[in-house]
Amino acid sequence: MNSPFIIIEPKVKKVPIIISVPHCGTEFPEELKGSYIESMAQHPDDTDWFVHNLYDFASEYGITLIHARYSRWVIDLNRDPESKPLYNDGRIITGLTPSTDFFGNDIYVSEDKIPDQNEVNRRLETYYWPYYKKVEELLAERKAEFGKVLLWDAHSIRENVPTIQKEAFPDMILGDNDEKTADPKIIETALSSLRKGEYEISHNSPFKGGHITRYFGKPENNVHALQLEMNKILYMNDKEIELSFDRMLHVRAILKPTFEALIKVLSELKIN
Repeated sequence: MNSPFIIIEPKVKKVPIIISVPHCGTEFPEELKGSYIESMAQHPDDTDWFVHNLYDFASEYGITLIHARYSRWVIDLNRDPESKPLYNDGRIITGLTPSTDFFGNDIYVSEDKIPDQNEVNRRLETYYWPYYKKVEELLAERKAEFGKVLLWDAHSIRENVPTIQKEAFPDMILGDNDEKTADPKIIETALSSLRKGEYEISHNSPFKGGHITRYFGKPENNVHALQLEMNKILYMNDKEIELSFDRMLHVRAILKPTFEALIKVLSELKIN
């Protein structure tokens, strides 16, 4: 079986930052391929398309990038393993092992293919926890070397998802669970740098960071975590299907100095 994650190692001296991209996977394990509607599985709509490509400069900055191999329809790496809701405001979001896409369309060929609890447990052990254990290992390595580390969880979403909110999303949304998952200096550095660009930047609204950010972000233990959600249209074409090279370059022109600023502030940050 293929590993459920792919690692892209730094090309230069390591820095205390790890980038996680949990929703860019498009593959399906061999044993599950027949379970999904073929036309849906060929282009799983809820994918964070090309986000790992958007951040492929990371290795040149000394940052390790980990990204998912399999589609979030197999199991969603950014949901609570016990399916506890991340928000309690009535919004509809897909679950740990979704049976529909964001728009409510069925993704399985029949109801009997929808995973029962035994199958959910198998997917947790086979695909979910190995990703978490690898992230934990990478963070521990950096913390051991630098005394502190930042996890940046990278996401993208359609500009409009009516099941979550009626209005279009802001261009970029930085989430830190209401400033619980990272040191204030790190948060302010990220916000200040992102806001120097042409994009509308929101903080913790409408997304506060998913399970990965909340699970790993322990600033009291010198492990910090931030989530950045962005509209797919910022780096894809108007139909949000194909990568737009020009738009991607514009986004990178904001992301690169943001990581430069974060590397600097981390070097100055006191260890608890």
